[in-house]
Amino acid sequence: MPESQAASFREPAANREGLAVSAVPASASNPQQSAMEAIVEQAGGFGLNWQIKAVLPIVFVLINGMLLFTLATLSWQNPQRHMVLVVAGAGAIVICAALVVVLTYVIQRPLIELQEKIGRVGHGDLNVTVGFAKRADEIGDLGRNFNRMVRQLRESREEIETLHRTQMSRAEHLATLGEIAAGLAHEIRNPLAGIAGVIDVAARDLPGSSPARAVIQDVRQEISQINHIVGDLLQTARPHPPAIRRSDLNVTAEHSVMLARQQALSKPIEIVLQKNPDLPGVEHDSDQIHQVLLNLLLNSIQAIDGPGRIIVELERHEDQVAISVSDTGRGISATDLPNIFRPFYTTKGNGTGLGLSLARRIVEEHQGRIEVASSVGKGTKFTVLLPIEKRKVVAVSA
Repeated sequence: MPESQAASFREPAANREGLAVSAVPASASNPQQSAMEAIVEQAGGFGLNWQIKAVLPIVFVLINGMLLFTLATLSWQNPQRHMVLVVAGAGAIVICAALVVVLTYVIQRPLIELQEKIGRVGHGDLNVTVGFAKRADEIGDLGRNFNRMVRQLRESREEIETLHRTQMSRAEHLATLGEIAAGLAHEIRNPLAGIAGVIDVAARDLPGSSPARAVIQDVRQEISQINHIVGDLLQTARPHPPAIRRSDLNVTAEHSVMLARQQALSKPIEIVLQKNPDLPGVEHDSDQIHQVLLNLLLNSIQAIDGPGRIIVELERHEDQVAISVSDTGRGISATDLPNIFRPFYTTKGNGTGLGLSLARRIVEEHQGRIEVASSVGKGTKFTVLLPIEKRKVVAVSA
C-alpha cells in the first residue's frame, strides 16, 4: 500500500481517538483511581467491615500490578514465569495480612475500648478513662479529649449535685421559717387589733389640747407599720392564688399612683402617670398587681432624698403590656442588684426584705416577669411585663 494511502487511513483513526479522548470527563482521566473509588463506595454501601474497606484499595493495586507483571513476562519461559508469579502473589498476601494485623492493633482495639467506655458513660459511670490516651498520635489525642470530656462531665455533675443539696436545704429552711412566720403573724395580729382599739378609745377621751395626742398618733403609725409587716409575712408564708379577670390596667395603675401620692405629700416628689388609652383589657388580679405597683412606688419614694420625680408609664409590647416605674433616686449598687428579689434581703433599716420577693412571685403567677435597671446616683427603673391573655396550661396525662 502506498504511504499516502496508509497515512490517509491512519489520520481518521487518530481523529477518532482524539474525539474519544476529548469526550471523557476529567474525573475519568485516571481509570484505575476511578475504579478504586467505585469499589470502596460499593463496599461501604454493603456495610463491610472496616478492615476489608482498608485492604480493598491495596488488593486492587496489587492485582493490577500482578496483571501488568504477567503481561510483561509473556516472553519468559513457563517454569520461570510461574515461579515469579507465585512469589509475587505470596508477597501480596503477606502484605495484606500484615496490614490487617497492624490496623487491628493500632485502630480497632482503641475503637473497641472507646465504644465500651462510651456505653459506661451513657449508663452514668463518669469515672472511666481510656488507656490509649498515652499514645503520641491522633488516636492518643482522641483518648485525651475523651478523658477530658468525662472529667468535665464529672465535675459538672458534682457541682449540680452540691447546688441541688444547697437549694433543697434552703427550701426546707424557708418552708420552716414560713410556717413559724405564719404562726407568729396570727399570734401578733390578734392582740395588735386590741391595742389599736384601746388607743382609739383613749384618743377620744383626751382633750383636744392634750400633748398626749401627738404620742397617740405616733403609736397609731407604729401599729400600722407592725400590721404591714405581719401582712407581708402572712402573704409570703401562705400566698393566695390570683383571681384573674380581664380589666383595664390603667385603672389599676391609677389607683396605686393615687395612694402613693398620699404617702409623698410631705416630700417634694412628683409622681407622674402616663396612661395608655389604647391598651386592651388585660387578664390580671387587680388587687395583687395594685400591691406590686404600690410596693415599687413606695420603694421609689424612699430612694429619693430631697426633690425628685417618679414616672409610671404603660406601654404595649406585642402580646404583652409593660408597666415601668422609674425614679431619680439613689439607685442600687451592682453588688446589691442581684439580691434584691431574695426573701428577707433589704438595705433599709426598717424594711423586712419581703416586698420585692413577694412582688416577683405575684408577677410570675401572672405568667409575667419583672426587670430592673439601676445606676447609682441616677435612679432605678422597674418594668413589670404582663401577658394580655394568660396562656392556658394543658395537663398531659401519663
